[in-house]
Amino acid sequence: MSKHTLRLGVLMSGGGRTLLNLQQRIEEGALAATIQTVISTRADAAGVERARQAGLSAVIIDPREFEPEAFHDRITEALGDVDLVCMAGFLSFWRIPEEFYGRVINIHPALLPDFGGKGMYGHHVHEAVLAAHRVISGCTVHFCDNEYDHGPIILQRQVPVRPGDTPDTLAARVFEQECLAYPEAIQLIAEGRVKLEDGQAVFS
Repeated sequence: MSKHTLRLGVLMSGGGRTLLNLQQRIEEGALAATIQTVISTRADAAGVERARQAGLSAVIIDPREFEPEAFHDRITEALGDVDLVCMAGFLSFWRIPEEFYGRVINIHPALLPDFGGKGMYGHHVHEAVLAAHRVISGCTVHFCDNEYDHGPIILQRQVPVRPGDTPDTLAARVFEQECLAYPEAIQLIAEGRVKLEDGQAVFS
């Protein structure tokens, strides 16, 4: 199947490692996409400088500087005509407008639907997995709706939870799989092999 080069908008709030992973895959020719827009909710996020070092400009849209409705509108405006929006450690709530439904995806560092929801990000997730004595964790790429960490799953990758794991060691193992899973999911979309229809992920 022919590949469509997707114009990506990346939303982030932190270190930018997911953004850099996508950019690396694009530069290697392994991902049929270009990063057209990068939006950070924090001017001091490490990912802003990392984006600039990678030749990508970042727009700062701090939710503290906007009323909620204006914040949602500003995000939508800044995304412009991107084909696909990729959440990459985005810690604010953006209400997805109707015209973007089916074109927003997220990667979560656990096997959803477990360990998701408001406040469940980063080490909070890995701490919860360990506290629940799970023997398997992983990551999930999913289409987004207007609930935290909710929407049809595109793919998941698993990792073992090992005796003696800490949130840091588990996070490192999960992130290795995130670096594979996110580009894989985007490529499926670029090739037209998965899309959102009637609230379901439909594969072809």
